[in-house]
Amino acid sequence: MIEERAVVAEVGPGYVWLDIQRQSACGACHASAGCGTAALAKVWSGRSTRVRAMSELPLQAGDVVIVGLADGVLLRGALLAYLLPLVLLLAGALLGESAFAGAGEEPVILLGVLGLGLGFLAVRTLSRRLRHDPRYQPVVLHRVLPANAPGGVLSPR
Repeated sequence: MIEERAVVAEVGPGYVWLDIQRQSACGACHASAGCGTAALAKVWSGRSTRVRAMSELPLQAGDVVIVGLADGVLLRGALLAYLLPLVLLLAGALLGESAFAGAGEEPVILLGVLGLGLGFLAVRTLSRRLRHDPRYQPVVLHRVLPANAPGGVLSPR
């Protein structure tokens, strides 16, 4: 399970809105001084992202929590968002090349772009279908007590 620390922003029935601080592993390697990715990571670090997570815990705004995402969900989401449109773009271009072999490059480009558009439409449709599926939702695992509070890591509530 992928886990991250977050701060509760709003509480609703069965869910919470969390503010998660963006972090990057860039800057840890020896090449970070001349790396463009590390420079971009410095620009984007410090900003927070608001995420909706499922929770049955009695939380309130300002609580610090650990939120988790099931193994494989991030990979499946990335494959859906990036690979599906790319595969449909290539399939459209190959279809255009085989169907219109002597017509030049225009049908290949047109069907490739059409395949890419269909890929984006499929991603949008599938993501809307999976939006409320609990298997793909982040879940609040537990509350983190402040360092000066007695009782350990987990909250007594």
